[in-house]
Amino acid sequence: MSSAINQQASIPDQFGTNLYLTDPTLEALLVAYLPSELRTHLQPYLQKLGELAGGRLSELADQADKNPPQLHVRTRTGTDEQSILKHPAFIELEHFAFGEFALAAISHRQDVMGWQGQLPPLVKYLFTYLFIQAEFGLMCPVSMTDSLTRTLKKYGTPELVAKYLPRLTSLDPATLLQGAMFMTEQGAGSDIAATTTQAMPEDNHYRLYGDKWFCSNPDAGLAMVLARIEGAPEGMKGVSLFLLPRTLDDGSTNAYRILRLKDKLGTRSMASGEIRLEGATAYLVGEAGRGFVQMADMVNNSRLSNGVRSAGLMRRAVSEAFYIARHRQAFGKTLIELPLMRRQLLKILLPSEQARSMVFQTAQVLRRSDSGDKQAYALLRILTPLIKFRACRDARKVTADAMEIRGGCGYIEEWGDPRLVRDAQLGSIWEGTSNIVALDVRRAILREQSLEAVQGYLQQLLAEAHLDQTMQAQFHSAQQRVFALAQAAATPEGSELTRRAASGLYNLVSAAAMAWESHHADAPARLHLAEQVLQHKLLPSDPLAADAPLSAEVEALLLASAYR
Repeated sequence: MSSAINQQASIPDQFGTNLYLTDPTLEALLVAYLPSELRTHLQPYLQKLGELAGGRLSELADQADKNPPQLHVRTRTGTDEQSILKHPAFIELEHFAFGEFALAAISHRQDVMGWQGQLPPLVKYLFTYLFIQAEFGLMCPVSMTDSLTRTLKKYGTPELVAKYLPRLTSLDPATLLQGAMFMTEQGAGSDIAATTTQAMPEDNHYRLYGDKWFCSNPDAGLAMVLARIEGAPEGMKGVSLFLLPRTLDDGSTNAYRILRLKDKLGTRSMASGEIRLEGATAYLVGEAGRGFVQMADMVNNSRLSNGVRSAGLMRRAVSEAFYIARHRQAFGKTLIELPLMRRQLLKILLPSEQARSMVFQTAQVLRRSDSGDKQAYALLRILTPLIKFRACRDARKVTADAMEIRGGCGYIEEWGDPRLVRDAQLGSIWEGTSNIVALDVRRAILREQSLEAVQGYLQQLLAEAHLDQTMQAQFHSAQQRVFALAQAAATPEGSELTRRAASGLYNLVSAAAMAWESHHADAPARLHLAEQVLQHKLLPSDPLAADAPLSAEVEALLLASAYR
């Protein structure tokens, strides 16, 4: 009898669920974004990663979170030989991410996952999105390795590219070189012009001297570093970009030390530390004095990855919340039958789906931009900071609200909810805080004519969405108001409006994207989600008015689209 009672009262546990198969929207969206031959080819890989993310990878991520890396500064015989000891669980996660699923190499190899030819950027972000639902911290080294490789290929000398590219894109952990970027100094966080690290020329390389304050993946095989060449002018024009190897050609360790590892709120599985450069050998990348411009390409790529990570976190939080709501009973009903719970579920579903649509759309724009489309570049320059700004902030609330749905157990570290909440704080801080990224949106409007690019982009999305006259009028009204605010934010006295303008642009573009998806993916729930964005985030409304409830049919459709 007691056994039956315990079984009936047990807390719902989603562990072991395939996170790809339980996400009906993801499979539907691929119809709109990928050609059928590629979709068919990727299905077994997506199903395998979905199974791993819901099981083994989640298990490893919990272990790695509870056993953070440790810095060892000497061997037991007294030799100064620094090393970062990673937990076996984290090492196994690395093998999956860098090796089996090639997340850092997809954009740089022609033979990944059995596909002959270059896979589009969306595939990388699709698999990253699934992997992140299990493990967030490792995706920082993965993203930096991918971004460093991209920057090296774009700006590095042929000799540097030939020397390091094979190992940066290796799928073998024994030969792989991971990447990092060392930019931040105590007095030069987002203000790159205040960089004080010095670069002294010597033969065909430079010697770097100075401290870097926040360096994730500090023992990476290669790092991109910002420094000021001896005699260079003050300000941004005096900052150059350098490639810093961890190990020199003779096998010795380069002349920089990891002073300590950071004790972080989240991403505990992954090491972040402080670096002291003591005459370290480094190589100039690109043109001297244009370090920030060249590093910006790497940073923007990482910012997009930040948005992908936040989207993945939100999806995992939503997935857990829906599973609980469907399987836990209270007051004689399952939670999802209770009106307030359904409302709360829809409130966390909406920003999660907005972020997913923005990621998919931006991945497509990135592909066009990399092929030389100047209009796509102007669009990419604004979509990337929009995702970084809004999706990363939304993740903080979505993960916390999802934790509440689990109740008291959600606050216990034995479950995954606290890790999601802790990790979600990262997105709004690294690679530029919210203010910095919102100002980058403003900069794109002023310097890249990105608002004009958005206008043409919206026109195309909405034309292909085949909307009725009512929704067309709503979009037209919202666009007029958002663009007026964005233009006001771009004036000399309007910088304080920048955050509001960025949120407005993000909501407008994501609503248009979901309306487009509704038609191209035959997913009617997307149109209703777009309508919710318009009504609750863009159009004038009375915060104290009693909103008309969703029809039972629409509500059921939205809830069904979230979890299979």
